[in-house]
Amino acid sequence: MLNDDFHVFDTTLRDGAQREGISYSVADKLAVARLLDSLGVGFLEGGWPGAVPKDTEFFARATRGELALRHATLVAFGATRKAGAAVAEDSQVRALLDSGAPVITLVAKSDVWHVERALRTSRAENLAMVSDTVGYLTAAGRRVFVDCEHFFDGYRHDRDYGLRVLDAAAGAGADVGVLCDTNGGMLPMGIAEVVSAVSARAGIRLGIHTQDDTGCAVANTLAAVAAGVTHVQGTANGYGERAGNADIFSVIGGLVFKMGLDVLPPGTIAESVRVSHAIAEIANLAPDTHAPYVGGSAFAHKAGLHASAIKSGPELYNHLDPGLVGNRQRILITEMAGRASVELKSRELGVDVTSRPDVVSRVVDRVKERESAGWSYEAADASFELLVREELRTAPVQFTVESYRVIIDRRQDGSVMTEATVKVRAGDRRMITTAEGNGPVNALDLALRSALEEVFPKLADLELSDYKVRILPGKHGTDATTRVLIETSDKTEEWTTVGVHPNIVEASWLALADAVRFGLLER
Repeated sequence: MLNDDFHVFDTTLRDGAQREGISYSVADKLAVARLLDSLGVGFLEGGWPGAVPKDTEFFARATRGELALRHATLVAFGATRKAGAAVAEDSQVRALLDSGAPVITLVAKSDVWHVERALRTSRAENLAMVSDTVGYLTAAGRRVFVDCEHFFDGYRHDRDYGLRVLDAAAGAGADVGVLCDTNGGMLPMGIAEVVSAVSARAGIRLGIHTQDDTGCAVANTLAAVAAGVTHVQGTANGYGERAGNADIFSVIGGLVFKMGLDVLPPGTIAESVRVSHAIAEIANLAPDTHAPYVGGSAFAHKAGLHASAIKSGPELYNHLDPGLVGNRQRILITEMAGRASVELKSRELGVDVTSRPDVVSRVVDRVKERESAGWSYEAADASFELLVREELRTAPVQFTVESYRVIIDRRQDGSVMTEATVKVRAGDRRMITTAEGNGPVNALDLALRSALEEVFPKLADLELSDYKVRILPGKHGTDATTRVLIETSDKTEEWTTVGVHPNIVEASWLALADAVRFGLLER
């Protein structure tokens, strides 16, 4: 573990799990915990044992040996004792000890409005609840952090009461008092002002926990660090209730690359993209392509002017080397593409045309002509590579298509049958194949690959993994032009191809044919 000078505290499994649409199984939680540990976070909050059955099971399985942590310390979350109750008799406090977690985070009210209106107790009793619970847990050998809920809102209502909560926690042995922007309403300048004032008066190490309701959670966290806090909380990909929490990847990126703080073990920050995307898959959410640092578009460049400058030096239009966080620079090919964009993209794809200015000119012209007709190559690298190979005359003629036909038969009982027939030539062979599918695209895909598999056995490994249709601007209704994107996999890699046509079946066919051609390339 790093020394204790600075804490990176992850709460993906507790606060992040409150995001609408997320429901982790215990196995999911264990998998996410292992991923976060590989990133190198210092503390990993696993949930609320005793209050949430899945969290109770998670801690039981984790402490039985199913979670071997190399970098992180496991943390259990819970509340202070109930008002008017003895701490030793509070079952939820006991559950925190039973969890086996070496560190416990307690949530405590620090806003007088919440003490009196939500908790419905006195200010003095709330302070006693904090002191009693912290003292009980520290006496049992646990390290305790205290999340001061609604701290910033409470600071507006009574500037002294939140400090009294921090003093009560510190006096009972808590290590950190975390200032929570629970409603997410703060801006960076307000955070900086309050943290500076509190740090001058508080007798405890300070932390920060921010929500993203103003879109400022990451900025607020970094402002708090600049003002003196040395414990930051966040969640993977900013998951959390309402608009979410501070994104731990962006927070870490800011701390390491912009503020010069070595807050992770050496080398682990390069796992950022892998961990981010893997957690998104476990959460059953698409990774945010535009997320800072870890998004697929974080270092993607479309404008020809940018690409021209990047040829001279990637640092001219990248705020850091993408490889430092496990990402990569991408050049997008669109109607904005110039010669530099095509040269860089072709080099990225392994079909370098830098020494062929004639080819570059033809590719630029074809891209702009096709883009004006609705084609889009920025998400279809495979189709773009085929286009470049055609202009280089290095695209082999693997097969030619004589014709295809699709029949859709809706029967009286409501069942629908789709049949496709494809006639193709490969070398000196002519094949005619018919296949049934659950729709025209599936039937065409099966018929085409079935026809060619005898000549190209590797096509048996291909499968269509995603299919997207978009109606292009201009004409609307059933006579509109459609753009189809098809993602194909051969169990080793994935690639995307594009087709555009007023007839959706033909648009799909164009993308399908490109997908098969690309799958047959020797790359």
